[in-house]
Amino acid sequence: MATSSSAKLSKAVKQQYMELPQRDTVQAMYIWIDGTGEDLRRKTKTLNAEPKTIEDVPEWNFVGSDYDMYLIPRAMFRDPFRKDPNKLILCEALRRDCKPAETNLRHTCKKIMDMVENLHPWFGMEQEYTLFGIDGRPFGWPTNGFPGPQGPYYCGVGADKAYGRDIAEAHYRACLYAGVEICGSNAEVMPAQWEFQVGPCEGISIGDHLWMARFILHRVCEDFGVVASLDPKPVPGNWSSAGCHTNFSTKEMREEGGLRYIEEAIEKLSRRQSYHNRAYDPKGGLDNARRLTGFSAPDINKFSAGVANHSAAVRIPRSVAQDQRGYLEDRRPSANCDPYSVTEALIRTCLLNEEGEEPVEYSER
Repeated sequence: MATSSSAKLSKAVKQQYMELPQRDTVQAMYIWIDGTGEDLRRKTKTLNAEPKTIEDVPEWNFVGSDYDMYLIPRAMFRDPFRKDPNKLILCEALRRDCKPAETNLRHTCKKIMDMVENLHPWFGMEQEYTLFGIDGRPFGWPTNGFPGPQGPYYCGVGADKAYGRDIAEAHYRACLYAGVEICGSNAEVMPAQWEFQVGPCEGISIGDHLWMARFILHRVCEDFGVVASLDPKPVPGNWSSAGCHTNFSTKEMREEGGLRYIEEAIEKLSRRQSYHNRAYDPKGGLDNARRLTGFSAPDINKFSAGVANHSAAVRIPRSVAQDQRGYLEDRRPSANCDPYSVTEALIRTCLLNEEGEEPVEYSER
């Protein structure tokens, strides 16, 4: 399997420089979502003191396709690559007229979350991804063939079942160091496919933490010389697809008798299928159309819900049905979804009671 040239460079040589003292300076890595809506960019700025809060981090800029763009710091994490006191800074991108960039979906999502903060919406997102060599072949797959049929790989153990565990382990530990709310990880159904879970996080923070977890994943893979793909259908045929199942609840849903509110939310979701299809992948449903075929995944053209039904669009976990409270799991978001778009759509439909297929415009609050 081909690997990137940078991965072949001596990390021991690099380490002697990384151990040099920084004196009173801090490296702040500014990270933002680029014009694709899927990829991340980064650049580093030297600060003269360690920032204690996000308000201590100055705004910056970068050159967009035809003019300068502003970088507005929104969330700060510890840097697991350069280590303390250095920081990772997740930013919003604004145009020169100070309006959000086209792919800056955080801006509107924050307004929507602020409208329902008294309901304390919690989210958990299950991010699936697939490891590839830079030659485009899934990591560990035979050069001129395919691995054995799916079955033994999910949560599997052993060199013939777990393809790329070192990357998953390094990513998990780096996220914990950074302060990302990562809560689990496992090998997935297809060999070279993995999943990590982020949450529970309240409101806008789920998007911040998932995007940062994605950045850390890509950066870890860079060191190993492989590529992490969020393609929702990474390998054609009967191989497993890749999603980002999203768990959602409010304070009422989590309290005694909350199943009633969960069922009410599912009823609202059932009446807004097309809107959620567009919100759940960055290509407005085209990517998910390759994934949600009804084969071991929901059908993009049909809404379905059920208890412990992993083929349904929306699932009520069995423990939730038994306890009569908890959360719902929307299994439709694609692996490459924008978490700000997904969570905003859930709030609009389930809590703001929007109807129809177009989101409502709300005035500035």
